[in-house]
Formats: sequence, structure tokens, C-alpha cells
Amino acid sequence: MNSSSMAREGHRQARQAADSKVVSAGARAGFAARGVIYLLVGLLAGQIAFQGDGKQADRGGALQEISGQPFGGILLWVIGIALVGMALWRLSEAAFGVAGPDGGKATKRLLSGARAVFYAFVAYSVLSFAAGEKSGGGSSDKQSQDITAQALGLPGGQWIVGVAALGVAVAGVVVGARAVMRKYHKHLRMGAMSRRARQFVDVTGVFGGAARGLVFAAAGVFAVMAAIDYDPDEAKGMDDTLRSFADTPAGPWLLVLVAVGLAAFGLFSFANAKWRKV
Repeated sequence: MNSSSMAREGHRQARQAADSKVVSAGARAGFAARGVIYLLVGLLAGQIAFQGDGKQADRGGALQEISGQPFGGILLWVIGIALVGMALWRLSEAAFGVAGPDGGKATKRLLSGARAVFYAFVAYSVLSFAAGEKSGGGSSDKQSQDITAQALGLPGGQWIVGVAALGVAVAGVVVGARAVMRKYHKHLRMGAMSRRARQFVDVTGVFGGAARGLVFAAAGVFAVMAAIDYDPDEAKGMDDTLRSFADTPAGPWLLVLVAVGLAAFGLFSFANAKWRKV
């Protein structure tokens, strides 16, 4: 067998592995794990809105909440491994294309690659926390400020932070807009759902996606301000970003709305675990 034949055979075997039931199960488990985290973040944000303080409403706060429950340590390992499955599925999309007629586009494959890196980082942080490394459950605010400070210290740091922050803000707007336009329909097996299931998916998908996009956009705006003022303390993670909604003229009710939206996105993630095309 010559080298080109061996390469084709290797590619075929890799493609079969990417399309395997194991990778599919990993993706669905990953969506369920994401659902647990967002549901808990929404509940923690609701506590802040009603109690004025509460625990940190971000991934670290969610992990700490889980760890305090019976069998919480085991659940943390399960969530971390499930997120590894999500990262591997996204990696397979980057290598072989996304499900759908235009899934082979370079832009979609690059986006899947970026998502694979993101979920690999999240999985690492969860598994580190499960193994006893406290930094895995650290404050997103402190992490954002540290990263911003390091970036600002680089040559052209203000531009680097500003461009990256603007990208996050724009991404948040796009995420929210795509949710409102129900772009997620093409990724789900809508025909396999009952009428009530479709209604559930649309309520949680639109509301949850819009709330998630709003949080990303707001965090991006704060990071832009940090770049303009050359002050890393102005950068905010998810926790401080959520708390900032309570300081608007709408008061805590805007935070309540966003908290419910994030919890809804968690439920939408559970729907993805069942009906996503993988």
C-alpha cells in the first residue's frame, strides 16, 4: 500500500471514529454538563438579586455549589469527563466538518476548533477542581482582571485588549441575535419533537440565548473600558457582570430576568443533549 493509500485509509478510519457512537455520546453528555453549570449559575444569580449578596454566580460558584452536595465530588468528575467529550466532538467537527449541508465551510470548522479549545479549558478547570486544585473553581472576576493586566503589559497591550474585548462584545450580540432568529433550529432534530417539545425548545432557546448573549456583550463592553482607561480592574468576569445588572435603573429586576434566562439556557442545553444533530 503506497503512502497516498495509507493516508486515505487513515483519514477514513479517523472519520469513522469521529462519527462513532462514543463521540456522539460524549457530545450529548457535554451538553448535559453545560446545562447543569448554566442552571446553577442562573440560580446563584437569582440569589444575588433577591439577597443582595450570595455566592459567586459563575462557573467557579457552580462548581463550589456542586462540591457541597452529597456525592458532589463524583458529580464533578462526571461533569469534567462529559466536557472532555464535548471538546473531542468539537475537535472532530473542526477536522471533518459540522453536521449539515454547509458543514464543511472553513469558517465553521475554525469556529468548532475554537470551541474545542474553550471546552478543553473548561473541562481542565472542572477536573482540576475535582482533584482538589482550588484554582479550578476560582473567581471569574479575578481571572479576567489578571488576564487583562498581563495583556495590557504587552507592547500594544491596549490595542490587543481593546480588539479582543470588542470581539467578545460583538460575539455576544451575534449569539443573542441568532437565538432570537432561532438559528438553532438547523442544528436540532425538530421533526423528532412533539409540539410541546418544540415550544419548550423555542422558549428556552430564544430567552436563554438572548440572556447569554447579553452577558457576553456586557462583559466585552467592560473589557473595552478597561483597555481605554488602561485599568485591568475595570474588566469583569461573569459574576461581576451579572452584579452590574442590579446597578442599572431597572434595579435587581434586570438581574432577575437575566438569571432566569441563564437558567433557561441550561434547560435548552438539556434539550440539545437529546435532539442535537451530532
